[in-house]
Amino acid sequence: MEKYFGEATPKLGFGLMRLPKKGMGKIDIEQTKKMVDLFMGAGLNYFDTAYVYDGGDSERAAKAALVDRYPRESFTLATKLCAWMGANSEKTAKQQFYTSLERTGAGYFDYYLLHALQAGNYMKYDEYHIWDFVKEQKEKGLIKHWGFSFHADPRYSG
Repeated sequence: MEKYFGEATPKLGFGLMRLPKKGMGKIDIEQTKKMVDLFMGAGLNYFDTAYVYDGGDSERAAKAALVDRYPRESFTLATKLCAWMGANSEKTAKQQFYTSLERTGAGYFDYYLLHALQAGNYMKYDEYHIWDFVKEQKEKGLIKHWGFSFHADPRYSG
């Protein structure tokens, strides 16, 4: 299957934020595998997760249901760094990237986003030098494309 970037990216992505659960609130990996298979079988290949989704279990589910079962070149994977949640220093914020690589087993990320920027937290990405950090990871080939997600009301964008 061909990888897609930019305008050629399919308009439908598979979000890994709210996966099916079973017993003790754990992600149902077998059901998630079936969902991934149906998605890939339909010719779609864009998957989206984040360091903070389900306490990291979303990234682990991506590994079990996708990364361990499909050739790396057959899908695109996006994840996100959340410098204002679960990070109390520059070191712990940057560690999220390495933890995400380990959890997913993906080897690299096609898309890496700085997550949920808004008026009350965008300064953490500056304070922790995350903008330069992701550029460095891109230069190393660990990130193909990077950007940010914005979750605030437009009134607070400037």
